[in-house]
Amino acid sequence: MRITRAQLIKVMSNAGSRADTYLPIINGWAEHFHINTPLRMAHYLAQIAHESGELRYTKELASGRAYEGRKDLGNTQQGDGVKYKGRGLIQITGRANYRKYANYCGFDVVGSPELLERSLGATKSSMWVFDTFGCNELADQDNLKAIRKRINGGYNGLAACEKYLKRAKEALNIKMLA
Repeated sequence: MRITRAQLIKVMSNAGSRADTYLPIINGWAEHFHINTPLRMAHYLAQIAHESGELRYTKELASGRAYEGRKDLGNTQQGDGVKYKGRGLIQITGRANYRKYANYCGFDVVGSPELLERSLGATKSSMWVFDTFGCNELADQDNLKAIRKRINGGYNGLAACEKYLKRAKEALNIKMLA
């Protein structure tokens, strides 16, 4: 599944030149992470559009202090909340999730979290999250609410994701039920 620049811009009208940076990475890795149907791609694009502010942010704007001491995220050491705040186009958060991704990708993102702020790391990690968290299968069911819950832990940003999903379906010529 490959997308064009025009399709990406239709989904994320404020992406501008960032689309040129991210498009080849998205197209280069989509098949690897099983984001290989129009519906899966539409859902993936909706999530990254919201999570990254249309490819603007690869690091959470908040300080990360709210994650301090969150054992469910693996933040067991002083400073882990700030060090392992959300990064990537779908924000990986917490020492445990950074470790899981490091084990997958082979790069020391635990020691160098900023690697997930770079375009390749931000994109690959977001696709890894989408695939690993079972979002491809949920996309096959067109279940935006369940995808949002898997990625966000709740429904924060659901309305924005609905807007982006509608744009993505239009851009990818996916027929919508009335």
